[in-house]
Formats: sequence, C-alpha cells, structure tokens
Amino acid sequence: MGFWERRVLPHLIEKACRSSEIKEERGRIVPRARGRVLEVGVGSGLNLAFYDPAKVTELCGVDPSEPLLSRARERARDVPLQTTLVRGSAEALPFDDASFDTVVVTYSLCSVTDVARALSQMRRVLAPEGHLLFIEHGLSPEPDVARWQRLLTPAWRRVGGGCRLDRDIRGELRDAGFTLDDVSAHYGESPKWLGFTCEGTASKNRPGGPEAA
Repeated sequence: MGFWERRVLPHLIEKACRSSEIKEERGRIVPRARGRVLEVGVGSGLNLAFYDPAKVTELCGVDPSEPLLSRARERARDVPLQTTLVRGSAEALPFDDASFDTVVVTYSLCSVTDVARALSQMRRVLAPEGHLLFIEHGLSPEPDVARWQRLLTPAWRRVGGGCRLDRDIRGELRDAGFTLDDVSAHYGESPKWLGFTCEGTASKNRPGGPEAA
C-alpha cells in the first residue's frame, strides 16, 4: 500500500462520505438493520451512529483498510453496541454460513475487485430469512451517461481506490441470487456520471427459487 492509499485516500473517502446527502441516505437505510449484523466495507465507521441498539444484538464490521478501521474503532467507543471490527476482504469473509440476520453495505461494492464473489460471500453468511441493506452508486440507465461512466472509469479507479463508476448494482445483486425487495434509484447532487444511486433491501433466494442464481 503506497502513500496515496495510506495517507491521502482515507481522508478523501471520509470527506466524500460525510456529505449531508449521504448522511440522509444512511439515516433511511441503516436503522432497518436488526439482530446480528455484518457491515461489509465498514470503512471509518460513519454508519455506526445510525444503528438502532434496540434492534441490533451484535455488530461486526469488516474492511481491508487499516487506516479507516482505526477511525472506526474510535467511533465504536461512542455507540451502545457490542461491536467487533476486523480487517478483511469482502471476497473472503471470515464468518460462518448463515450467521447474520442483516448484512449492510454502503458505497463499497463500487471498489470491490471481484463483486460477484463478494456478493456470493454476503449471501453465504446471511441467514435464510435475512436481508441485505445497501446504498451504492453505479451505472446509469441513461445511455449517454453510461457511456461517459465507462470512459471515465479507468482513470477514476486509479485515484479512487479502485472505485468503478460503471457497475450495474441491481444487475449484480440479481446475478448473485438476491431478490430486490424495496429499491429506489435516483441522481444525487453530484454530476450524473458520479451520482446515480440505488438504495434499498434485498433478500436471499432459496436454492432453486424463481430468481436464484
């Protein structure tokens, strides 16, 4: 990990993810979590304050960045939740099958190297009746915007910690075997090529179900 990834990128990610718009999105989605919760890409812990301690029995967070996890550990001291934060990869989650009631992922799927494997792992650790809660930016349905997203992604990935502008989040979730239960999509305040966002909940399909992978 170079100087940019260790020293500069964590500050940029923190600043971007603390916008009032993203804060409102977190306030809509994160409080829906219940039971034993796993947050994939917990980052600096900006979601921690939004979990409802009356609903959440235990919170586990995983992230590949030690600098971001260090900030998350500081924030964890201020929330009334049993919290465990570990360094790890979304593509190889160190947890048992069907061990979480809720999996939360916000603004992280864009930068995962192998998104299909990461979603497969999230589905594996999710209980049969559990839910995935997500907020993610990604590929616009507008052809002109999508074309710019594909053109800009190679350069954007180099400065944005691997972040892709052109991932079809809803399509990736369906391909991974999730049913989209309650999903909305919109453009945010950012330019269209950066600001197309999907948020909502998805459930785990049973093997052989109508939408199962």
